[in-house]
Amino acid sequence: MAPAKLAKAVEGLSALAHDGRLSVFRLLVRHGKDGLAAGDIAKKLDVLPNTLSANLTVLANAGLVRSRREGRSIIYTPDFDRMAGLLAYLVEDCCNGDAAVCAPLAAIAGRACC
Repeated sequence: MAPAKLAKAVEGLSALAHDGRLSVFRLLVRHGKDGLAAGDIAKKLDVLPNTLSANLTVLANAGLVRSRREGRSIIYTPDFDRMAGLLAYLVEDCCNGDAAVCAPLAAIAGRACC
């Protein structure tokens, strides 16, 4: 496995390996490309703004979320390309190509989206 690919996967997984950051990421995934303002995220998850800011910084540094300014608000969205890349990395050598073992993973992915 290429060291850069491994390092990028570890960075993404490390960012998600925290209950607060994982909750933020999953909330943003549910809201899709429209995203959510930081204040709305804090309210929905009942977290302090400084805690949310720290969590969003870690997720952004790992490339898992993006931000854009809309008026006075900063809107956060998941980076779906980065998420797809991380998921693909996790299963790229799945079961040595045994379709019978990998098919349930594909079915789960199909149900999970849209």
